[in-house]
Amino acid sequence: MNMLWLQSGGCGGCTMSMLCAEAPDLISTLEGAGIELLWHPTLSEATAGEVVDLLLAILDGRQTLDVLCVEGSILQGPNGTGRFHMMAGTGRPMMDWVRDLAGHARHVVAVGTCAAFGGVTAAGANPADACGLQYDGRQRGGLLGPDFVARGGLPAINVAGCPTHPNWVTETLMLLAGDGLAASDLDQYQRPRFYADHLVHHGCPRNEYYEYKASAHRPSDLGCMMEHMGCLGTQAHADCNTRLWNGEGSCTRGGYACINCTAPEFEEPGHAYMETPKFAGIPIGLPTDMPKAWFVALSSLAKAATPDRVRRNAAADRIVVPPTVHEKRKR
Repeated sequence: MNMLWLQSGGCGGCTMSMLCAEAPDLISTLEGAGIELLWHPTLSEATAGEVVDLLLAILDGRQTLDVLCVEGSILQGPNGTGRFHMMAGTGRPMMDWVRDLAGHARHVVAVGTCAAFGGVTAAGANPADACGLQYDGRQRGGLLGPDFVARGGLPAINVAGCPTHPNWVTETLMLLAGDGLAASDLDQYQRPRFYADHLVHHGCPRNEYYEYKASAHRPSDLGCMMEHMGCLGTQAHADCNTRLWNGEGSCTRGGYACINCTAPEFEEPGHAYMETPKFAGIPIGLPTDMPKAWFVALSSLAKAATPDRVRRNAAADRIVVPPTVHEKRKR
């Protein structure tokens, strides 16, 4: 299987993340899966006319294309011309190249939330008219249209994240190489379910504080960040706390609230990222599948039952009260 990687309107952060793949590293992973890299703007030596020749060979059928990976949103402005982002040396907008190449690819992969849904590039007034490959925010459509299906039978595969975890990308590519990814393996936003069927909440080291609703009030506090500090880990679809970044980290483990970066329109939550909007003292964004009445009842009970150790540690920047050592009683 071969792969072509193009970068459009974005920061290049997903490529930087992917280069951190380890055990094995990125190149070894691709080689082990039998994936040939036709071209990548960071990893490949070919440039200028050599790249244009490759793209033309794909379009006229002289070179097959198994996987087209696109990183970054598609810039359609101004006025639908796409001339805000021209591919150097071709006189054509990047969006035209992507649309034409997608029609020749067996599979199309949107790498990162920008390529999937528009992402940060589409925030605010969106003067560049940025969109994703097959979504514009939460709405199906985007550059390729809602009915697009690649030659392999799948729609655009949205490996969403800002940035993506390197293993989300490499595992998606390995599944495609082994014909192991079907339409049923994608969720409602066309994200691979092997990571999107999990929640960031799963495996979070602050879960004990969440259970007792012992909440943090400042960035340095150890407590749960859902109630006051905008954490969306109980709603965010990703396995960040069970598939750690660089083998040991995640946003919540580093003391930062989860901002649900795998979701469409995460870039405009309608409030400051580090604040939890509330109505009558109840967080508006409740945990996934949690009815409001249940949350209120469980929250009140949990707070009443919070151990002093958990309550005091939640408002500190280090463990001030260690767990009690329980000795086994002999019968």
